[in-house]
Amino acid sequence: MVSFTPGMCMTLALTMGMTIGVRKTFYMMWGELLGVALVSVAAVCGVAAVMLKYPSIFLLLKYLGGGYLVYLGIQMGCSRGKIPLDSDGSHLKNISPKTLMVQGFVTAIANPKGWAFMISLLPPFITPSKPFLPQITILVLIILTTEFLCLVLYSNGGRTLSRFLEKQGNLRILNGVSGLLMAGVGIWLAFG
Repeated sequence: MVSFTPGMCMTLALTMGMTIGVRKTFYMMWGELLGVALVSVAAVCGVAAVMLKYPSIFLLLKYLGGGYLVYLGIQMGCSRGKIPLDSDGSHLKNISPKTLMVQGFVTAIANPKGWAFMISLLPPFITPSKPFLPQITILVLIILTTEFLCLVLYSNGGRTLSRFLEKQGNLRILNGVSGLLMAGVGIWLAFG
C-alpha cells in the first residue's frame, strides 16, 4: 500500500513517464531501487539493534513513523491537486542515464515516507533467534519487487494520466484517496 501511494518516488516515475517515456525512466528506477534497498537494510539493522536493547525506544520510533505517515496522508488529502505538466519534456530529453540513476537514488534515500515505513514495519519481521541474512534478503526482495512494479505502473500510466490529471478536480480526488490510504497505513503501522 505504501509503495502504491504517490510519494516522492512514484511522483518522479509518473512525471518522467509523462515527459521522457518509460524506457528512459528505467534508469531512474534502478537508482531508486538501489536507494530503497539501502534504506531497508539500514532501517532494519539500526532499528533491530535499538529494538533488542531498548524496546521502549522502538515503540516510540514506531509511533513516530506511523504518526508521520498519518501526517503525510492528511497533507496529501488536503493538497490543492495541482501538478506541473510539461507535455513535451524537451528539457529532459538529453538527460544522461547516470543523472537519472543518481536522481532516483537520491530521491529514495531522501524520502522520509520510505524511512518511516521501513523503521516502523520491517524490524518486527526479523526473528533474532534465526539467521539474519536470509530474513533481510527475503524482506528486501519483496520490497524491491513491489516497488519496481509500482514504479513501472506509474511510469506507464504517466502518458495516459497526463490528460486526466490536467483537470484539477481529478488530481484532487486521487490525492484524497491516496492520502486516506497512507493515513490508514500509518495507523496500522503505529498500532498494529
